[in-house]
Amino acid sequence: MVGVGDHTDQLGRSYDHGAELRMTISGTKAADLARALGLRDGHHHVALVGGGGKTTLMHAIADALDGSTVLTCTTKMGADQHWGKPMLVDPTNADVRAQTINDGPVLVVGKVDGQKAIGISPTRADELFALGLNVVSESDGSRRLPAKAPDSYEPVLAPNVTLVVCVIGADALDHIIRDCCHRPLRVSAVLGCSPDDVLTPERAAELVTNVNGGRKDVPSTARFAVCINKVNAVVAPLVQRFVNEVAERGVEVHAVEHRDGW
Repeated sequence: MVGVGDHTDQLGRSYDHGAELRMTISGTKAADLARALGLRDGHHHVALVGGGGKTTLMHAIADALDGSTVLTCTTKMGADQHWGKPMLVDPTNADVRAQTINDGPVLVVGKVDGQKAIGISPTRADELFALGLNVVSESDGSRRLPAKAPDSYEPVLAPNVTLVVCVIGADALDHIIRDCCHRPLRVSAVLGCSPDDVLTPERAAELVTNVNGGRKDVPSTARFAVCINKVNAVVAPLVQRFVNEVAERGVEVHAVEHRDGW
């Protein structure tokens, strides 16, 4: 997270920004990210969109939430991405309730096809949320690339989502768009540049906050935040520029430190 200087987001929430970049989480302190996003208390329906690192952040957030929590996706994810949590395939509501009460966060998917887990529908995600469960969902795909712009059918957001977090990797900054972005032609269209141009921190900030980029189809009732991950000392100056640009757009922004084995 970044500190000093009051800003207000699009729903009137106040938060702090300023010159000094501070890491939101380090090592296994996953609770810090949920706290920074204001998720430690209450009932939450969180959707992660954008570039690579969404699965890691999904688990980090879910592990820190109070109350029964479901992890899921509305697209596809690796069937092995349960990280040791119970995985329920097309479960009944009673199955989900029983599992979350007994075993903490659980992963819910629609079906498993080989090495891929096929997600649930946005309507089903809303149904789970209506049961009083926290829901944390991967709602976008990026083929493990650190940045992207959505296609016409992306992201796949549930109507009642309460927070949308757009993820981007710090390893995209100052790299050629064609090399670091999923759907580079769409990225360049959003930014008005060539896919052979560099994704500067300023362009990256525009990408994640643009209504045709990271902010696409976010419900008017939902909060929106940006999370840049894989931050280290080498890229910190670039990340600082990115954070400043996002904050100038009145958008909540958090930086996540990279740690080996995290």
